[in-house]
Parts: sequence; C-alpha cells; structure tokens
Amino acid sequence: MNTGKTLFAQLMDFLPWSTFARYVKRYGGDRGIRTLPCAEQYRVMAFAQLTYRESLRDIEACLAAQAGKLYHMGLREPVRRSTLADANESRDWRIHADFAQRLIDQARKLYAGDDLGLELSNTVYALDSTTIDLCLSVFPWAYFRSTKAAVKMHTLLDLRGSIPSFIHVSDGKLHDVNALDLLIPEPGAIYVMDRAYLDFARLHVLHRAGSFFVTRAKSNMDAHRVYSATTDRASGIICDQTIALDGFYTRQDYPEHLRRIRFKDAETGKTLVFLTNNFLLPAATICALYKSHWQVELFFKWIKQHLRIKRFFGTSENAVKSQIWIAVSVYVLVAIIKKRLNLDASLYTLLQILSVTLFEKMPLQQAFTTSASLENQPNSVNQLFLFDF
Repeated sequence: MNTGKTLFAQLMDFLPWSTFARYVKRYGGDRGIRTLPCAEQYRVMAFAQLTYRESLRDIEACLAAQAGKLYHMGLREPVRRSTLADANESRDWRIHADFAQRLIDQARKLYAGDDLGLELSNTVYALDSTTIDLCLSVFPWAYFRSTKAAVKMHTLLDLRGSIPSFIHVSDGKLHDVNALDLLIPEPGAIYVMDRAYLDFARLHVLHRAGSFFVTRAKSNMDAHRVYSATTDRASGIICDQTIALDGFYTRQDYPEHLRRIRFKDAETGKTLVFLTNNFLLPAATICALYKSHWQVELFFKWIKQHLRIKRFFGTSENAVKSQIWIAVSVYVLVAIIKKRLNLDASLYTLLQILSVTLFEKMPLQQAFTTSASLENQPNSVNQLFLFDF
C-alpha cells in the first residue's frame, strides 16, 4: 500500500471503481456533466459521512480548508455546495444503491464464516424496518400523516457480521409486511421477524421455497393443538406444540402444520409465543434465534447515531435515497476494511479514528495501532457500543 497517500485515498482504494463506472454508465449519471462527476460526488458524500458533516455549507467549508489536498482525495477542483446540491438532486440514486449492493455482496462473503454462537450452518436473517422522521413542509413527497413526513428503511440483516443483505427505502406509509413481497426466499435460510410480519399467505411462500421463519404469534390466533412434545420447564420452555390453523382464511393461506413454542423469560417474567415452520431445531434454539432479532434494532440505532441519515443534504426523494445508500455503502466499506486488515477494534472505534485522521499520510494499519487501548478504556453509560465484530 502506498504510504504517501492520505488515509481517505487508501480507503477509497478498497472500492471497485470499475464496477461503479458501469453503474454510472447504466443510469447515465455523467451524461452532460462538466463538473463533479458521479465518482467525485460519491467521494465528497463519503467524506461527509466519515467526518460527520451536518450540512452542504459544512462540507464546502471543511474541504476548502484542505484545498491543497483535494487532488489527493480524487477531486479535481474545490467543491461548491450548489454543485453538490444539484448532483444530489439529479444523479440517479440507483447508482449508489447498486454500488452499495455490490459492496454488501463482498462483505457477506468475508463474514460468511463467522460464528453465530448457535451451532447453525443455516444463514440467519433478521427482518425489520425503521422510520426516519422528516418535516412535511420540506419533504412533501414523503407524506406519512396529516402533520408528518417520513421514509422507511426496510432491512434484511445477515446476522453473520451484521451486514444488511437487502434494503428497501419507501415512504412511511408502506406497511412492514409488504417487504416480504420484495424478498427472494433463500432455501434453507432462517428469517426472524416480529409480529408485524405475521401474514400466513406470505409465510407460506417462504415455506414452499424451502426457507424457515421464526416469528411471534398474535394473542387472537385461532388454532388447535395437534401434538405436544416433551419440554424442560426449568429452561423456560412451557410447551412445544404442533398446531393447525382454524381460521377460515388463515387455514387456506397456510394449510400446513406449524410449531408453537411458549417461552417464559426468567428475567422479565414475560411469556412469549413463537411460531416457526422448523420442526428440527431444539425449542431453546428457536427462542435464541428470536432473541437475536434485536441485532437489527441495534443496527438501526448504530447507523442513526454514527452516520448521517437523520439530517439530509437535499430535500428531493432522489437526494434522500442517494444519501441513505451512500451511508450504507460507507458502513459496509468500513466493515470490509476491518475484516481484510484483521482489525480488532469495533466499527465505532474505527469510524472515530478515521473522522480525525482522514488527511493524514500513514498506512491504515498504523492509524489503528492505538485502537486496542481505546477499546479498553471505560465506556460512558450514554455511549452506544453496538458492534464489536
């Protein structure tokens, strides 16, 4: 690695720019462009994510302060906020979406061998969504309620490495369960979801594709017990039953038997009822799988805290989606670098170090030599440390 390069340039070297160029050509991103082509737009937006910039004016001022190093960032000339605003408004967001998906594919291969701690060879996904609130008067296209605008980020998280394998950005009105219609079921994979995704017709599609699901049952579910397996109540498993649905429509939507597991959490005292089409895994493993679903909630909290997806640099739908997808690609890029360089520091620590050293000229490995000592310092109770992979 060329140690004469800035850390930012070294980070950008990990990106497959030839692939990015293909996506730019596919969507005509550079057609008629004289200043700030798509590759430079991406670099500037990635810089904004890594250094926690708050606005276009903030980006312009910070880059102007380092004018002598812009060439080494891959920028041919100073960036004007009006030019960047126009680029975010007009360059097709699908360029960044496809590019982020390409990085996701790379990251998933790197983390495929990680241990889930459940002795499973299956791929395990957690499906959920998060709502990003917006101002209705500024983002009228994202209508959500009478006085509120919002977009939803539907995410399928691969629990090996906490890498998002599927993301769909919609308006706030799209119900969570509709995300199941967008998935291509993977045979043998396990999909963990909460009750918002309990739609038996859609779950039967997963079942017929050879996939497994784990979800929560609703209190008014109409079903009868077919068979009960023996359980160890000391472990919190109250019952492990094979059931059949009795509702007129639900019986038609899901004509197969289901497995119902009733579990009492010793810590909270709450009783949870899980539904699954997997009859082979131990009941305790099914309960542990549902518990792992909270990793997707932690993922949402993490990216909202450490990346810029709550304050946007543009008001159009294209600008918002571009910024979200670039944020996701930066997250995945840092995860790829962490794995390829065998770094022990958490993603939080890596991003904090990069945020203040991007213009330094040193090897990436050297920049993170102090990360181990930083990781061992006492953590503030108010600081969110979510991913230590």
